[in-house]
Amino acid sequence: MRVFTTLFTLLILLTLAACGGEAPQENTEAEAPVEPKVVGEKITYQTDSTNMIGYLAYDEQADEKKPGILVVHEWWGHNDYARQRADMLAELGYVALAVDMYGDGQQASHPNDAGKFAMSVMSNFDVAKARFEAALATLKSNPHVDPDRIGAIGYCFGGGVVLSMADAGLDLDAVASFHGTLGLPVMPEPGKIKGKILVANGADDPFVTAEQIAAYTAAMDSAGADYKLVNYEGAVHAFTSPMADSLGKQFGLPLAYNAEADQKSWEEMKTLFAEVFGE
Repeated sequence: MRVFTTLFTLLILLTLAACGGEAPQENTEAEAPVEPKVVGEKITYQTDSTNMIGYLAYDEQADEKKPGILVVHEWWGHNDYARQRADMLAELGYVALAVDMYGDGQQASHPNDAGKFAMSVMSNFDVAKARFEAALATLKSNPHVDPDRIGAIGYCFGGGVVLSMADAGLDLDAVASFHGTLGLPVMPEPGKIKGKILVANGADDPFVTAEQIAAYTAAMDSAGADYKLVNYEGAVHAFTSPMADSLGKQFGLPLAYNAEADQKSWEEMKTLFAEVFGE
């Protein structure tokens, strides 16, 4: 009997071994995320008779349509800085279009010229709106973009542009202004602003006055807008631009890069976009 029991046990063990022995173990290790492969390309688009030169950045490995973000340049024009921010947005999973508000990709190398460029656009809001809308239509029509999820960011001059476009009721789900002007050609009205707004402001920026902040926030409150204004202590104008210090010294302007304010304001933008777009 003992021999039979031993043989039976051996048979069971051999059968288990033939079937693979132990039950397969579940792989609990998460797959490593795929690193984005960002590509950037120069694009052209038209508004009236003006040729606009933009820069589109996206992750070519993305397998679904993504939210689109417009990036509006500083008063210097469509330059490397705007394109770099577009690349950074693409690394986060967005499709970003660095726009051209001056036409033909014009850039200024001196504040006098930059001021003339900016004034020529913002003193005629219909022109500014047409140029912005041309970029918006270009972004929405891109095959990588979900046209129902669109945002915009802007720096300095560009910050004023994106806030003005939101105030004018353009179809923008989320808008972020970095050290942008608040003396806007179009102020918010009840029911017009369609998306959430972030205003990242340098608390010590001499180009944005306390009166402008008070007027803007009062108008936003009256309009029932969903917005957040953050003042970064110790930050002056152009606080997100690494070139601010050298430009400030070169032209005697109160410009300075502030790494902490730059990082914190970018995180605020990421939080806003995550809330709105779920990315």
